[in-house]
Amino acid sequence: MPTALVTGANRGLGLETARQLIGRGFEVVVAARNGAEGERAARELGARATALTLDVADPQSIERAARSLAPDLVLDALVNNAGTSLDGFDAKVASATIETNYRGAVRVTDALLGRLAPNANIVMVSSGMGELHHAAPELRRRLLERSLDRSALDALVDDFLSRVRDGARDLGGWPKNAYSVSKIALNAFTRILAPALRDGRRVNAVCPGWVRTRMGGSAASRSVERGAAGIVWAATLGADGPNGGFFRDGHALDW
Repeated sequence: MPTALVTGANRGLGLETARQLIGRGFEVVVAARNGAEGERAARELGARATALTLDVADPQSIERAARSLAPDLVLDALVNNAGTSLDGFDAKVASATIETNYRGAVRVTDALLGRLAPNANIVMVSSGMGELHHAAPELRRRLLERSLDRSALDALVDDFLSRVRDGARDLGGWPKNAYSVSKIALNAFTRILAPALRDGRRVNAVCPGWVRTRMGGSAASRSVERGAAGIVWAATLGADGPNGGFFRDGHALDW
């Protein structure tokens, strides 16, 4: 039976993604920052769900979670869903948002790469706010360069954070929106990681659309079921599926 790990799976898109994966025959590790909420969600999902305490913004929590998994556990899908959207724009908001939405997903992926099956799918839950038209032309060019690597990407993100801390008006081409910056960076990491994967593994970014969750709000245009369906599509791609793309509802988006 295939196995998936979904971060932020105690509610909203993560919970619905776990539910749909179970409906597709998966066992699901329900990863949540709050252990009690993760246990509650796992009980709701039934016998094929198990809870895992994992705070993606805490590197030590990620390490503990990875060590606590059964030694023989192999993941057929890793869904980096956990995310945050905070009010306001200052150094604290920018740092917290980047740590969760970008660096958290990177660290979880790194920690679990050795657990991935040869044909596993990694899904980065992104957003239309991560599309490159939100960035200035020169930054867009740099982010799309084939030579961009992790260190260069981190340097660009660190420069953004430094400019915010200094109260600079010029943010280096980044938008004045920490959530958008975090998703632009996550998409860039997807492009960097894709060619480095081996044995038929794939990584793709998915925009679920504006979904009626706690984060999206009640006015959002999409149901949580529809938003999760696109994530599940990417998590269950076959060996001939795309690698290194950006999708909504299974359709490719421009970066």
